[in-house]
Parts: sequence; C-alpha cells; structure tokens
Amino acid sequence: MYDSIGLTENRLAREASAYLKGAARQPVEWYPWGEDAFAKAKTEDKPILLDIGAVWCHWCHVIDHESYEDPEIARIINERFVPVKVDRDERPDVDARYQSAVQALSGQGGWPLTAFLTPDGKVFYGGTYFPPRDTFGRPSFRRILMAVSDHYRKERADAINTAESLYQALAERRGLHLHEADVNEVLLKGGIDGLKGEFDPVNGGFGGAPKFPHPGTMEFLLARYHRTKEDGLRNVINRTLTGMAKGGVYDQVGGGFHRYSTDAMWIVPHFEKMAYDNAALLSNYSKAWALFHDPLFKETAEGIVRWTDEVLRDPAGGGFSASQDADVGPEDDGDYFTWTLKDVREVCTTEETTALAWRYDIGERGEMHHNPAKNVLYVDKDLPEIAKETGWGTEKVDALLRSGLEKLLATRRGLKAPYVDTTVYTNWNAMYATAYLDVYRHLGREDCRDVALQTLDLLWTKLWDPKQGMHHQWAGRARRITGLLDDHVQVAAAMLDAQEATGDPRWLERAEEVTRFALAHFWDERGGGFFDLMDTRDAGAIPAPLSLRRKPVEDSPSPSSNGVAGMVLQRLHHLTGNDEYRLRADHLIRAFAGEASRMGAIFGGAFFLAAELWLHP
Repeated sequence: MYDSIGLTENRLAREASAYLKGAARQPVEWYPWGEDAFAKAKTEDKPILLDIGAVWCHWCHVIDHESYEDPEIARIINERFVPVKVDRDERPDVDARYQSAVQALSGQGGWPLTAFLTPDGKVFYGGTYFPPRDTFGRPSFRRILMAVSDHYRKERADAINTAESLYQALAERRGLHLHEADVNEVLLKGGIDGLKGEFDPVNGGFGGAPKFPHPGTMEFLLARYHRTKEDGLRNVINRTLTGMAKGGVYDQVGGGFHRYSTDAMWIVPHFEKMAYDNAALLSNYSKAWALFHDPLFKETAEGIVRWTDEVLRDPAGGGFSASQDADVGPEDDGDYFTWTLKDVREVCTTEETTALAWRYDIGERGEMHHNPAKNVLYVDKDLPEIAKETGWGTEKVDALLRSGLEKLLATRRGLKAPYVDTTVYTNWNAMYATAYLDVYRHLGREDCRDVALQTLDLLWTKLWDPKQGMHHQWAGRARRITGLLDDHVQVAAAMLDAQEATGDPRWLERAEEVTRFALAHFWDERGGGFFDLMDTRDAGAIPAPLSLRRKPVEDSPSPSSNGVAGMVLQRLHHLTGNDEYRLRADHLIRAFAGEASRMGAIFGGAFFLAAELWLHP
C-alpha cells in the first residue's frame, strides 16, 4: 500500500479496508459502497464511476498513482460522476457481479475493474486499467471519462437500454435455471478427459499464459488418484506440482506462492501472495507428499508454512492476514522478490554465488522487463547437474545452496517489505485452518494443528452470531459484513476437519450449527443448491445487481461454495447419520451436474471433487 497525495481526507478515511484507506487522501471525492452514493447519484442525476480493486494489486496502485491522484482527472470525476471505490476482498459479492457485467460488455475482467453505472447500479460501460494518456491504441482515462459522461448526458436512452439489456442477460445467466443431470462415471471421466486435453505436458498446469495454479482441480485429481491409481493422473499431478514448486511462481528464497505466472513455464509471476492461494496449495502439497513421498512436495509445504508463520500469522490473537502486496511503490514490479547477480555476489561467498547461479539461472540479464538485470529465481538445474559442472559433490552443492539462500533471506528481511493486509477474512482463515490440519495429518506437525484450532476458536468467538451467521471480516478488533455463503461453508468444512483431527465433539456441534444456518438462509428450496447471498429483499434500498442472487459452482479461483457445501453435507451425513444432510447433498450434486459438465473440471474442481466423493463415498 502506498501513501496517497494531499492532506485533506475523503470519506474513505473512516473505512476498515486498507485498500480504501489508501485512497483517503486522493483528490477524488470517493464514496464507499453504500446507499449514500446511490442516493447522491439519483439526486444529482449523475452516472457512477465504480473502481473495484485490492491492496495487493499492482495495477490498482498504478491507476491510483497515474489517474486518481491527478488533480485534473479528479476534477473531471468529481464534476461528472459519483465515484465509488470497493475492496474486492471485503466485498466479493459486489466484485463477482460487476466482473460478470464488465466481462459480458467488454470481454475484459480483473483488477482494477472500472465500471460506469446508472444511478440504480446497472453497468452501461466498463473495462479494467485505463492509461493516463493515449497509448498503444488504447484511449486515455481522461478521454474515456469525457466520452462516457457525454454519452450518458446526450444519449441517455441508449445508455439505459444497454444497462437494462445487460442486466436482464445476466439475470438469465446467474445459475438459477439449472438442469439436473446424471452423476456417474461418464460425468467424472468427461471432466478428467477435459483436464488432460488442456494439460501442458512440458511445464505442467493447464492451458498457456497466463497460468494459474487451480488448487481445487488438484484436490479433485489427488482424491481421484488416491482411489483409482490411474497412471495418467499421476503424471498430471506430479508434473504440475513439480513445475510450480520449481518455478518462479514459488518464492525460492522466502517460501509461499505468488498469485499466478505471466508465462506458461511458471517463471515470471505476478508477485502478490494471497492467503487463499497459499492455503489451498498447502493442502495440495501436503496430500501429494502423503501419496507420492516426493521430498520436493514436503519441502514446498514446509516452505509455505514457514512464510505464512512469518508474514501472515498472528501468533498472539490468532488468525491469518489476507495478503502480501506485490511491490513497495508504483514504479516497482516485484523488486523485493527479485535479485541482480550483483546483489547475490555482495552477500554470498564466491562458491555460494556459483551454486546459486547454476541452480536458479542467475545471470547479468534476468527476466524482469522494467529492470533487465533483475532475476526471478527458479530451479533451472538439479543438484547432480551442478555437481557435474562444478566438480563438487552433491552434498557440498546442497550445503552451499542452503547457506546462500539463508543469506539472501536475511538480506531481504533488511529491506522495506511489501504491505501486508492484516485483515482477517473468515473464508480464507477457514481454508488456512483446513490446510494446517492437513499438514498435521500428513507431515506430523502438531504445532500446525494447534494453530488451526486457535484460528477456528477466533472465528467462532469473534465472528459467529447465531442470529446473523458468520461475519466476513475481522479488522480493527471489530467484525463487519454478514450474509456471504462462502464464509459459512468454509468454516463448516474446517470444523469438520478439526473434529476428525481431535475427536472433540464440539467441532462437530459447531459445524452442524453453521450448516443449519446456511440451510435456513441460503438454500434454494425450488432448484437445490445454495445462493451466494442471504435473501436481501427486506434489507432496504440496494443496487439492482445485488438483488440477483447467484448459485456459484465455479472455482474463482478459490474452491466454489457449492462444491465445498456438497462435501460438507456428505461428511455430516456420514458423521451424524442424519438423512436430511444426505438428501440435500443428493439434490445439490444433481442440480449442478449439467452445469459442471458444460464448465469442465479446470474451473469446477471443487464440484467434481464433491461428485467424486458422492459417487464413491
């Protein structure tokens, strides 16, 4: 997070979100998401400029610095729009709906999301990052602002017609009109075949650049392989997990995974590190170690734990922070995580430098476009290759690499670190609790079990309310935001993991209580499955898109809420014998089977895992 300009604070200064507070001194007269902004837009008959981003997002910082801190651009915005800024981590419900709208309208998605809305919240134009000046055929943000404002003022009917048509189209696509389908081996085999068709046999992973980890898909493959021992699956799993663990997408010095790779080879990442990615990948590597006993998988799991304990975990209060930023300033692009050969030579011995350079392809010219001398460390050569090149034994090479990496880590610790958002989000903390329990189960780390239980106690004592359900956010020792399905199903799943790890019945009791709340407030009695939001029809004036309740089954990128819910219901039936859980699970799995077949297992890993466990309990 970077310092904003100016001394006068706007309305965002009172917000809990670090992303919003970071814009509190911008000259744009921002509103947080809420009724006040929409009421002002209606009163003044102005369109809304909606910015959705995150504190960890590099290009969000860039557009803040280039445009929202520019007094002239701020003047245009303040005169012609009602500006609203949203933290996508804090309000995933808002983000999901407007991402869908902008993607449908422009074919673009991601962060920062820049959307232009009618006063009732419907999108009539949008995109992502806009540059401050015309460049590479892209119009400047200033030009966009003027054109959109003029269009809304002079061709109002056309703008409203676009917004209404898009709103109706999204209403039809929101996942409510599901078609039940058979859940059988044909469905699962189709998912596997689709994965194999997208599998990259050289680098691992699925598809090309940019390349994402898809941990929900890996969970499905791990469970499927555990049951079937299919050789083809073993290759997909091992090649993918090995490629990621040896790539630059994994922080070879400090541990933990960056969010995704910009290339197909897992080398150059986007450098932010997310709690949800690292939690889900920690489960992947722990289970892969138990299945295959590859030391790389164990080392990678332990590296994630080491980074998490140092950077994200709060040992005193419990819980895990949300993210670590990609960089320190707008002109920076992962400099904290990358190295020049000169950097390495300054802190390591000649032999350590030689070993590190062979191992991680460190040279005078690296991989970073903004500073070609900067190297992203990735495993280029194995120890026997280095031993052959240097004439050293593999034990000496290993010792030199370990001592060299320790020196690099010590050097990094002396630098200004990218910002860590200490907000505790319920769903991501539940995922981390599950992951730490997996480490306890498969690596024997009792300390990880204790951390997981401490985290779940925090979620229960601070964020659960029997009448309101799970709160989403714990920040500044205050809880905020209720009514999100994912918080409930992730907590229920983690508490079932805690019950299995400890045998303590209170965890089962709590999992049941949370699940009963979810069934009462999120379940679709007509179509089956869960809505992502509680019924808000009596919640007062809310923008139109939030009145569209969705039933998510796609991993985006964390495991889908309905996929996780399907597994929770099955586990509760197994543990309690209560047939209501079995019937609900049956209804959910069948309800989404047709959609899952269309979507495929790359983006439906959690649901395919639920279907696998339902078909083969």
